[in-house]
Amino acid sequence: MGGRQLDRCRRKGPHDHPALSLAAFWTFFGLASGLFYREFTKLNDHPGGTQLAVVHTHALTLGTLVMLAFLALALLLPHIGNDKRFRVGFWLWQGGLTLAIGGLLVKGCLQVLGHPMADSPMIAGFSGLGHMTLTAAFILFFLGLGRALKRRPAAGPVPGTPVAADTHENAATH
Repeated sequence: MGGRQLDRCRRKGPHDHPALSLAAFWTFFGLASGLFYREFTKLNDHPGGTQLAVVHTHALTLGTLVMLAFLALALLLPHIGNDKRFRVGFWLWQGGLTLAIGGLLVKGCLQVLGHPMADSPMIAGFSGLGHMTLTAAFILFFLGLGRALKRRPAAGPVPGTPVAADTHENAATH
């Protein structure tokens, strides 16, 4: 969502926005990881209850839904893509999510296989680092969003809603 990418989105439309491509990627990955979880545990005669069970929900929720929310924000607040904090947060989100899901995926596979490395603090550390990175990205998102909302022109009344008369004028006539 850098300056060039934002300009490209304006020229070609929202279908060319990186958030849409990433939402599609995370959707595919989330669905595929759910299928992998079901088949891998079945193949290895494992009852489930591993970190693999949450990989697809992380991908679909934190990947797909968050990227669609970013796309909506970029279209509703066109200047948000010019905010460096928002752009850095957008890409930091991708890195954090990749680390978190990667840690969950590796740990879950090792748990299914009964490998002793499944309890390694190193693997938990990667997933934890990913979650901390997501937290930092959230902070950057909110800072960028706050600035974009302050710069947004004042909105008029919502179409179809009654407009209240000026109370000062009403007080003077009664």
